Amino acid sequence: MTLLLNIALDGIAYGMILFLVAVGLSVTMGLMRVVNLAHGGFALMGGALAHWAGADLGLGFWPALACAILGTVALALPLERLVYRRIYGFGELQQVLATIGLTFIVIAAVNRWQGSALLPVPLPETLSRTVDLGFRTLPAHRIAVILCGLGVILGLWLLLDRTRFGIRLRAAVDNRAIASAHGIVTDRIYMATFGLGAALAALGGVLGAELLPVDAYYPLRYMVLFLMVVAVGGMGSVTGSFAAALGLGITETAARYLVPDMATFAFYGIVILVLALRPQGLMGRIA
Repeated sequence: MTLLLNIALDGIAYGMILFLVAVGLSVTMGLMRVVNLAHGGFALMGGALAHWAGADLGLGFWPALACAILGTVALALPLERLVYRRIYGFGELQQVLATIGLTFIVIAAVNRWQGSALLPVPLPETLSRTVDLGFRTLPAHRIAVILCGLGVILGLWLLLDRTRFGIRLRAAVDNRAIASAHGIVTDRIYMATFGLGAALAALGGVLGAELLPVDAYYPLRYMVLFLMVVAVGGMGSVTGSFAAALGLGITETAARYLVPDMATFAFYGIVILVLALRPQGLMGRIA
C-alpha cells in the first residue's frame, strides 16, 4: 500500500508539471490552430527570467515568479503581432519551420545571456521544507505544484467555457470572418489567448524546474514530451491535457519504481497504444 501511495503521489506531482507547461500548448494548437513548436521556448524564458530575478537580482521567489510570467508575456505579445499573426492559416509545414526557427533564436539568446549551465530557481523556505504525510515526507513545493495545477484547470474551465471571452474565442476559431462581422475583434482575442498560453508556459517552466531542470536547451529536451501530452489528451481539450498529463506522469513514475530499466519503453508504449486506438486523443474530436 505504501508503494502504491508513493507512486500515486510522485506521479501526480510529475503529471501536474507536465500539465502546467503543456496546457498552454494545447490552447494555442487546439484552439488557435497554430502548430507552435516554440512553446517550450516560452517555458525557457520563464525559467531564465525567474533565475535572473532570484539569483542575480536577489528578489524573493514570488516576485521572481511574477517577473518571469510578466516578462514572458511581454516578449510573447510582440512575437504574436510580428510573427505568429503572419502564419495563422498557413499550412502546418510553414508553421513548424517558423516556430522551430523561433525556438533556436530563444535558445541562442538564453545561451548568450545566461550560458549553458543549469538555471536553478531558488525556492522560499515555505516551499523548501518537507511535509510529513504519515507514510512519507514530501517537499512542500510538490504539494504547491499539485494545488496550482488544480487551480489552473479550474480557472481555464471557467474562462473558456463560462465567460464571454471563451465564447468569442471559439467563434473566432470556427469562422473568423463571421466573428468579425458580429463585432468581435479577433486580433485582440488571438493576442490575449496567445499571451495566456505563454504565461502558462512560464508558470510551468518555473514551478517545474525541480523535476524538469531549466537550461538553455530546455525546449529541445522536453518539447516532444509536451507534444505527447497534447496529442494523447486531444488538441484543444484542457480536460484531455489534464487527464493525459496525469496518466503519463503516473505511468512513467510507476515504471521507474517497478521496472526502471523498462520505464522509457513503457512510457512510449502507452503513448503509441493510446494514439493507435484513438488518433484524435482521449478527448479530442473526430475530424
